[in-house]
Amino acid sequence: MESYSTIVKFFQDSGVWIIPSVILMAIGVSIAIERFIYISRSRATNRKLWDQLLPVLQTGKFQQALSMTSKSDTAIGKIIHNGLSHLKGAHRREDIDAVMEEGMMEIVPRLEKRTHYLATLANVVTLLGLLGTIIGLIKAFTAVAQVNPAEKAELLSASISIAMNNTAFGLMIAIPFLLIHAFLQSRTAEIVDSLEAAKISFLNLVERTKAESVPHK
Repeated sequence: MESYSTIVKFFQDSGVWIIPSVILMAIGVSIAIERFIYISRSRATNRKLWDQLLPVLQTGKFQQALSMTSKSDTAIGKIIHNGLSHLKGAHRREDIDAVMEEGMMEIVPRLEKRTHYLATLANVVTLLGLLGTIIGLIKAFTAVAQVNPAEKAELLSASISIAMNNTAFGLMIAIPFLLIHAFLQSRTAEIVDSLEAAKISFLNLVERTKAESVPHK
């Protein structure tokens, strides 16, 4: 109960300039949760589909793999489907690679979508905290100038303490946001790397199957 009262008093003493920071905090938390769920789900579904696809591709059953990927809305499913769809028309590895790279260019921005906002929000919240502190200090010194000299030290001390709440709150929000941003970026990079690895594995399997199908003299 005491901690609750402390939190309430903290917000009451911080003034109106803490309200934009609270709003940005709510926006940032919603973005972080949505991105975490999306990236985690994408990571899991990609891995599951690739585990199912790899044995099929290794046995050269490309038609079956095409059927499996045509029903999938996963990132890896779409990329492999692009490659399989162009197997008949494209004979060179470079042609199939280019088609799959086009799919990557469409999928990667979806994985990175909105994550960069967290770093921006962290910077904005920090600046809002500093702005609130500066405005609070201006008001404090203005008020001090109009009171009895005996009360100046006490009033100034209390006013500075209140003004600093804005900076403290801004930093309490900005630091976790930056850490979450770095975490989500690393998770996204892992997915992109796994897609690249799957693409190379697919191209190698296609080349090996074509080589094996060529009759030896």
